[in-house]
Amino acid sequence: MTELTTHTMDGLVLPPGAGRTLVTSAQVVTMKVTGERTQVGSLFEVVVPPGFDVGAHAHANSEEVFYVLEGELEILAFEPRERTPDNWQRWESRSGARPVRATAGSVAHVPPGCPHAFANRTDQNARMLVQAAPPPNHERYFEELLEILNADGPPDEAAVSDLRRRYGIHQLTPLRTRFSGQS
Repeated sequence: MTELTTHTMDGLVLPPGAGRTLVTSAQVVTMKVTGERTQVGSLFEVVVPPGFDVGAHAHANSEEVFYVLEGELEILAFEPRERTPDNWQRWESRSGARPVRATAGSVAHVPPGCPHAFANRTDQNARMLVQAAPPPNHERYFEELLEILNADGPPDEAAVSDLRRRYGIHQLTPLRTRFSGQS
């Protein structure tokens, strides 16, 4: 009898706090499951500080799922009647949907091309899981963004714009942080 040998990858179990963590003045992203381990979607834990607003944007080829673990976020996940370049919190969809206050246990699904945003308008950190597919686009984007944000001086806006273009991200309203004085 011939024994068939299959080569399978072991699973992964991470304790709380484990993973590769990228820290910026805007947010903390811990990579939990990356493209090295999966073809389905990268998984990140994101700490969103008070005053952070990622700005409305859309990914040409990526799909995302947000799951709020703790805290409160304002989340948008729809095509607005009009894509105004200022305050996405005032946007409304053709069906009347508006941005929602998402608390622990809330989920948002964002298909490719769908405008979306999240902001922490409270005085406490919020924490969420983000699944992004296909991997490893988001993890590479975060790594490159960290390099730009950690360079000396203010962030190089041209470099950030080029990075977004290369990863198929169309920024619709500005990213704002309490730390940058833009909130």
